[in-house]
Amino acid sequence: MMTDKIAEIRSRIESAARSIASSDDLERFRLEFLSRKGLIAALYDDLRTVAAEQKPAAGQAINQVKRLAEGTVESLTARFSQEKRSAGPSIDRTLPGRMVRRGTRHPITQTIEQMKAIFVSMGFGIEYGPEIEDDYHNFEALNFAPNHPARDMQDTFFIADDVVLRTHTTPVQVRLLERRTPPIRVIMPGRVYRNEAISARSNYFFHQVDGVYVDRHVTFAELKGTLITFARSFYGSGIKYRFRPSYFPFTEPSLEMDITCFLCSGKGCRICKHTGWLEVLGAGMVHPNVLRKSGHDPEQVSGFAFGMGVDRISLLRYGVDDIRTFFENDVRFLNQF
Repeated sequence: MMTDKIAEIRSRIESAARSIASSDDLERFRLEFLSRKGLIAALYDDLRTVAAEQKPAAGQAINQVKRLAEGTVESLTARFSQEKRSAGPSIDRTLPGRMVRRGTRHPITQTIEQMKAIFVSMGFGIEYGPEIEDDYHNFEALNFAPNHPARDMQDTFFIADDVVLRTHTTPVQVRLLERRTPPIRVIMPGRVYRNEAISARSNYFFHQVDGVYVDRHVTFAELKGTLITFARSFYGSGIKYRFRPSYFPFTEPSLEMDITCFLCSGKGCRICKHTGWLEVLGAGMVHPNVLRKSGHDPEQVSGFAFGMGVDRISLLRYGVDDIRTFFENDVRFLNQF
């Protein structure tokens, strides 16, 4: 009879509940009584064969059995969870320790930080400026003629007719001169952009460190002394150096500085094109037109400026033969530094 089946299932639930000692036992209990193919589901199937006048009582009895089984699962689940939390995480002390990977500073960041430290020790401050510039600060105020090749779309990323991604960090110099009164002695590190093809030696963005010193009676000799002091501090006191005349729109006179190749010690190699020399920076005296544009009288103040590319220096210092490697975010490469 149906009442006997229900009573038997109730008895089995009570007996099984007393023997549950773990979460695995509880899961087996749930599957046996409460799953779709469990014993209680079978009771509901058998309810269809019960006489109509007996169905309400039989259905009520089955519901009571089901609530008994569900209550057992609920209470024991809570108990086992509490016991697990109280016991805390299990630790196998025989396992080897886990290695904690240490992060490393990017080689370009290391190069910039070393440059900054050297110039700060020489009395320079540090200034930053916007990477999105207007045409005036990026070109016009720096004495670029309207038809200068650098204004061409092939070299510059134009966002609008007169808005560009800065092509150098020198515009920070103009902004400083516009709002501050000399003396000004700062370096200006940052990222710059050029519309160039990506290759092993060039990228569409790279890093520069520019510097400027403007005051009364600043001389070309002071510029040379500053560059020599930096080069010896950064590359080593044993390097040789030379200055060559050059041209930049925003300086006059202008120069470029070479040092002996620190990879071959000046003997000649593929990196220095077998000359024994490496070009490391460009510099010069701030052009009078730049001073005038910034609101200063070139008869009263003078100054010098310099700039160097960080990425190329990092390539040479660390012996990397492809600039793209710096920006692939390969931790195996970065961990070497």
